[in-house]
Amino acid sequence: MDTALLDTLVEHHNNGDHAQNGWKPHVYNACIKHVKETCNIDITKDKIVGRIKTFDKHYEIISKMLAQSGFGWDSENNMVEVESEEVWSRYVEANKDASSYRNKVVMNWQAIQTIYSPDHATGVGARTAAESVQEEETIVLEDSPDLPPKRQRTGEAILCMMGQMKTSFDDALKTTEPLPMPKVTPPTEILDALKKLQMENCDMLRAYGKLIVNERLFEALTALPDELKKPWLLTLP
Repeated sequence: MDTALLDTLVEHHNNGDHAQNGWKPHVYNACIKHVKETCNIDITKDKIVGRIKTFDKHYEIISKMLAQSGFGWDSENNMVEVESEEVWSRYVEANKDASSYRNKVVMNWQAIQTIYSPDHATGVGARTAAESVQEEETIVLEDSPDLPPKRQRTGEAILCMMGQMKTSFDDALKTTEPLPMPKVTPPTEILDALKKLQMENCDMLRAYGKLIVNERLFEALTALPDELKKPWLLTLP
């Protein structure tokens, strides 16, 4: 079955039906028809995708090995040819997924190479054939006329827009609000506090002149016990 399937894939690949994002839809129908006519086996698109995943795996692992020194392809026995056990052990140690390919028979390797080699990318953005099929199905679902895009009603759209405008306007107002003014003790309160200390007029005026321009000094004064307030003021430079 794989031979018949790959024969069809190779034919359509050569016809340009293997696009960057995967096989064109009519290719699957051609595969189903050819496998039925050649092998008298009924297959589905899902079955084809499953086999393509297997081809993907073969190509990824084998082509990577063949790119290394010490590896070759035994076309007579349809398997990877290794220069020595040492080469194999060293490679498998760094590539665990290749361990099952020692003496593994992989039929139709030339056909697998054909459908992948010219446009099978590796690295960032790479797509295997199976991944391309999945992407293609996703796109069909998104573009399906049975699933029209949901549209917001005009009234809802206007209300939503007004709400967004109000939020933006409120945010703008918040950014222009004046900063709170620092606390300033009224001069009369400072003077009343000094009068309670029964200071000489010259000492009281000197202390008043300092406290009225320095809010922290007045806060410090009010925090002191009454018996320490006057001595503390007299020590101020």
